[in-house]
Amino acid sequence: MKRILTAIITALLLVMMIPAPNAVAKEYHWGFTKAKDGNPPDAGAEFEQVLREYGAFYRGNPEKKVIYLTFDNGFEAGYTEQILDTLKKEDVKATFFLTGHYLTSASDIVKRIVKEGHTIGNHSDKHPNMARLSQEGMLKEWQNFDRKLKEITGIERTYYVRPPEGVFSEELLEVGNEHGYTHIFWSIAFRDWDTDQKKGKEYAYQELVNQLHPGAIILMHTVAKHNADALPDFIKEAKQQGYSFGTLDELVFDYLVDEMIWGKAS
Repeated sequence: MKRILTAIITALLLVMMIPAPNAVAKEYHWGFTKAKDGNPPDAGAEFEQVLREYGAFYRGNPEKKVIYLTFDNGFEAGYTEQILDTLKKEDVKATFFLTGHYLTSASDIVKRIVKEGHTIGNHSDKHPNMARLSQEGMLKEWQNFDRKLKEITGIERTYYVRPPEGVFSEELLEVGNEHGYTHIFWSIAFRDWDTDQKKGKEYAYQELVNQLHPGAIILMHTVAKHNADALPDFIKEAKQQGYSFGTLDELVFDYLVDEMIWGKAS
């Protein structure tokens, strides 16, 4: 009997020592309470902590009237060049988060974006749910995009990434960090991607102005005509209110300087 009990205990110990399957990483869906009256949006304590821990950004310094324009391009709908015309006229630089499909299907526009001094961001190659990929799959999405970008523009690689539909995990942020990618989310956005809803430029203009706040990272989709039409008036209004337009490089640099000097960057 003693031998039987010993065998059972030994077997149970062996089972307990077998590593458990990795738990499925918690999947986050980016979101926040919209900014109002010039005050920054509320992303909640959990999001604030996670993004800070992994060096990701959704806004800049809330005490500086600098804003950052970013555009997501999954496919071309005929409005990106109008947006580029406005940016050139107003002397504003922006970041365009592109997909692999956009790189190959709108390569002439991609070359213009680069030529006019804008930044290319990595919105993944195939636009999957990045949080559900293996680490190898995550890296493959970014690197396949970078390979295509180099073939088309000569740019070696990207440094700023944005997960499709704002879906992410801590693992995704960590893998990005390990390979030199910084995640960029946003603090101003609105329902502008539905091409079936043509709401007119006043809709886009009011959404942008009503949510405007210092340090804003603005997300707009280039597929929307109302965005392209509203952009000139919005830029003029923002400048009139005392805002300037910065780049993501400037955003990250300012953050690092504040951290080194004060140890309390926002």
